[in-house]
Amino acid sequence: MTTPSEDCYSCRQDASYDTLPPRERIASDVLWRVAHSVGTSLPGWLVLVPRRHVTSIANLTDDEAAGLGLWQVRLARALHETTGCAKTYVAQFAEKPGFEHVHFHMVPRMADLAPELRGPKVFTLLHPTEAVRVSTVEMDRVALAIRKCLGQDHGRVHDPRIG
Repeated sequence: MTTPSEDCYSCRQDASYDTLPPRERIASDVLWRVAHSVGTSLPGWLVLVPRRHVTSIANLTDDEAAGLGLWQVRLARALHETTGCAKTYVAQFAEKPGFEHVHFHMVPRMADLAPELRGPKVFTLLHPTEAVRVSTVEMDRVALAIRKCLGQDHGRVHDPRIG
């Protein structure tokens, strides 16, 4: 098992899970946590993060890998139901300093998204100006809608496969 890293944003967030606002703890189980992406102009841009510090997909355990697929499908369905998106993009890079912790971007692609913003160009919607950035109030509203859609109680779910 990898030790949590003090300079890792995801590890610091997970360490204070119970005090996080809804946008940072949309849903979780013992292996994964779902949060709204910070610094985006697209409501519903989620990140799916392993609860333990891991910097490569190859280092996921079999249980984490099995959960990953289930979470991705459940989140895509919840995003469709709550945002009306046409599809959900999934991407993983984990290259930015301080954000090397594996995390999967779950991006709702709306039907009316401009063609020049589709595919990998959707990442231009990250780090927008303050004027178009999704507010914390809106992130929390979206988070609670997704949590309700997932049937989560206070953002936690028990995974019977894990015990």
